[in-house]
Amino acid sequence: MTKIVHIQKSVLSTGRAPLRLHNAFLEENFDSSILTMEFDVNHTERISDTGRNSRVIARIDQFLQSFITRKINRQYGLYSYPIFGTDISKNDLVKKADIIYLHWVQGGFLNIGDYRRLAKLGKPIIVFMHDMWSITGGCHHSFSCEKYTTNCFKCQMFPKKQLVDWPKIEFLKKRRMFSSCDNLYFISPSKWLHSCSKQSALTKDKTLFHIPNIIDNKLYKPVGKRFARQILNLEENEIILSFGAFLISSAYKGWAELLKALNILVKEYSRNEITLLIFGDGYNKAIADAAPFRTRFMGFLKDELSTVLVYNATDVFVTPSLADNFPTTVLECQACGTPVVGFDVGGIPDMIKHKDNGYLAKYKDADDLANGIKFCLETKIKGRLLPEFEKNTLLKKHGDMMQAVLNN
Repeated sequence: MTKIVHIQKSVLSTGRAPLRLHNAFLEENFDSSILTMEFDVNHTERISDTGRNSRVIARIDQFLQSFITRKINRQYGLYSYPIFGTDISKNDLVKKADIIYLHWVQGGFLNIGDYRRLAKLGKPIIVFMHDMWSITGGCHHSFSCEKYTTNCFKCQMFPKKQLVDWPKIEFLKKRRMFSSCDNLYFISPSKWLHSCSKQSALTKDKTLFHIPNIIDNKLYKPVGKRFARQILNLEENEIILSFGAFLISSAYKGWAELLKALNILVKEYSRNEITLLIFGDGYNKAIADAAPFRTRFMGFLKDELSTVLVYNATDVFVTPSLADNFPTTVLECQACGTPVVGFDVGGIPDMIKHKDNGYLAKYKDADDLANGIKFCLETKIKGRLLPEFEKNTLLKKHGDMMQAVLNN
């Protein structure tokens, strides 16, 4: 039986996609394990951590990275330049594995040298790209910048008079490593990132796959709006909009655009008619004060049952992201029967069929975002998961992909 190990900085806080894939593999009797640096999950089925030393190294790494990036333009989001990293090539799970999946491993966990050491084991390395970091000089979203198609010199995130061109150095390191390893493969969950990967100077000559993220549709399903609202202590007859993001204040999460849309809607709906549920981050006074409707902050939802209840209690979920690869929250909502409104950007159009299971608004157009919310409320359309995102369909794609790389 093929042995698989998933490598991820943390099991929950850097995204649940690897854990869900791991659990889906186990259900299908794949021999799957997770190796993580931060053990932030209660159950321990086939999950191991790399130990205290790697976490200490990561903290030092993050401190140095914060110095390197202290003057970057934060409106472009996250930039990562891994310095130290942890050599996991001698770990038992890695040594015994036939296939290695690399997920989100930034934040001081792995550097490009660690990638090279893994590649030297001769096993297929599957880089599952949850953002653009693998195809750029270090930014996690390039927005309108297309320098990754040629090089990442003189990055827009850094000051023009920067003494050291860190993105250039990172880009060249990746290019040398990627080009020298024939056992390195890349998965994009969205059609958009798959297209970007074909254009990137780093990955255009590599073998690329497009396989969306998996969700557990036995868990994410309709449970009844009335029941969900009773559990969450929400009014039965109020209109509930929800918005979820880690670091809500981040420019590319789109709070500014959502706020504009809410200020348009308040002209047609009374302030007491709508409640905005915000989850993924803690209480934010500035956001609470600015919102024209009541707000309720749910914090970071660690357990998925709470997430299911929030989705089921919601009338319309809004994802106003200005840059996003494949926000799995969209699939989760749709599986719970909740329509989703979002901008036509990144991987969002893969999941929203316009005016069928949600509404695709024109990019950065707050008026159209408001139109979308109003459309979903007035038509009472239901969210639904499109057939291509069914778990069995995606598991077959992973199985076919693994067979292909093992036979290569």
